[in-house]
Amino acid sequence: MQEVPKGKLLIIGGAEDVGDPEKLSEAQEESRNFRNFEVLQELLPPDAKADHRIEVITTASEEPHEMGKKYQKAFERANISNVGIIHIGNREEAKVPATVKRIEKASAVFFSGGDQFRLSTILGCSQVADVINRKYIQEPGFIVGGTSAGAMAMSAIMIYGGDSSKGLLKGTVKISSGLGLIDHCIIDTHFINRGRFGRLAEAVIMNPSCIGLGLGEDTALVIHNGNDAECRGSGMVVVIDCKGLGHSNIAYVEEGTPISAENLTVHLLTKGNGFTLKERKFVPAKKDIELEENIRSH
Repeated sequence: MQEVPKGKLLIIGGAEDVGDPEKLSEAQEESRNFRNFEVLQELLPPDAKADHRIEVITTASEEPHEMGKKYQKAFERANISNVGIIHIGNREEAKVPATVKRIEKASAVFFSGGDQFRLSTILGCSQVADVINRKYIQEPGFIVGGTSAGAMAMSAIMIYGGDSSKGLLKGTVKISSGLGLIDHCIIDTHFINRGRFGRLAEAVIMNPSCIGLGLGEDTALVIHNGNDAECRGSGMVVVIDCKGLGHSNIAYVEEGTPISAENLTVHLLTKGNGFTLKERKFVPAKKDIELEENIRSH
């Protein structure tokens, strides 16, 4: 039986608010759920101690220094201090003692966006990854965050490629191993903006024991106990569940053939909605329950 993690996961759908008003998307500007730095603030919980240290790991990016500067500025705008940037460009650098020691002392680590395959192949089973996994399992309050590719790489089974326009054609989705921080989900990001429903649906149909988590931009799931997820941010998370999967042709049709599937269950989560990953149950937001009760009482 897998040990229940004491830490927290923060998986972000990409394009989270970093305090640059010129780059706020139209959806963010119009959404009534939008709040400045809401997603990034999850890396600094209200009860954080004065020495709370966030280490940003830029491994997924082909321009790590520029990516590091971007997040350094973002955290400064959000009034979050004590932030470090770690550039790990190959597997040798993932076992440098000084780097491993920084991770040991960190209160939170944050994986930037870029290429999830690059991130998982450089850090997978490395000393840095081992420390992160151990701290996530054993240390209450430890936070592992990631955005875009950095979020996708957290699962044990990871999407690393697949043309969104050809979703649900057998063979278009490319799967590999991720970092294994969560083992019963497959994560996709930029989900609404880039039309990735077909891509994630195919990945989950191929792996029906997993739940598909499609995260919209400036939207995140905060996951406690490796199970209890709650939505944050201005957009939407789409959950695809194949537990009740009936007929599917995926096992026997040729590659390039459209996939059919029966009884996919889809949930839509917005801010405050929750989902229990092991029980596969939607949890209504408290504010929605209160609103319904107020309407009924009148």
